[in-house]
Amino acid sequence: MKYFLTFFLSALLFSCSSDNDESIKEVSVKLKFSQNWDGTLIEKSDLENTEFTNKTGSKLSISRLRYLISRISLVNGAGDTTKFDSYKLIDSSKPDSLTYALSEKVSEGSYKLLFTFGLNDNDNKSGVYPDLNSADWNVPDMMGGGYHYMQLDGKYKDTLGVENPYNFHAIRAYDKEKDSILDTSFGVETGSILLKNNATIEIKMNVAGWFKSPNDWDLNEKSVDLMMDFEAQKEISENGKSGVFSLGAISQ
Repeated sequence: MKYFLTFFLSALLFSCSSDNDESIKEVSVKLKFSQNWDGTLIEKSDLENTEFTNKTGSKLSISRLRYLISRISLVNGAGDTTKFDSYKLIDSSKPDSLTYALSEKVSEGSYKLLFTFGLNDNDNKSGVYPDLNSADWNVPDMMGGGYHYMQLDGKYKDTLGVENPYNFHAIRAYDKEKDSILDTSFGVETGSILLKNNATIEIKMNVAGWFKSPNDWDLNEKSVDLMMDFEAQKEISENGKSGVFSLGAISQ
């Protein structure tokens, strides 16, 4: 009887140990960045070739789209946060830049994904990131210094149908008269993500959203020299916060 009791307890402990091993399975996570225009995918082949229409009726093309995200983190259901203290420069003309493998594995479970568009003021110091320097991502000191958040460039047709350039660049809002800076980076939080295996999470940017809600953007009025326009930078940030980024497909 004693032998059978010992055998039963050993089997039970082994079973519990196996269950615990399975419950703490760790998974790796990749982020995949995609760009669209109100649901229509924007690919490398669309650059300088495809015409889009923004909310105010301006017809435009995109020649360059680059943007920076930072302070990526995953928060589980218990509120525990795994931080990935890094940044990622996404360039729509370079497919290799559209995926990003997070540096640490996390336990399987339910998570929210958080990240910052741009760099907040604690991180946004001129000249400290060699790869961003080599990518000409710096903002001149006369415009507040630091780094860009986004460069969206192309051409639009004015009211006479004539093509003109636009440079929709996002940086910190700099008030030259007061020599003051307003941090216009913003945080993005996705809905719940259930991670069961190694996963790729799509983060979608609706480029059309930069030109609407809450500020309808008329390129005939504001198309260039936006980096030196304090109010324009605030409006760009407000539009970005209003749902430009969203959670896409999750493959695992």
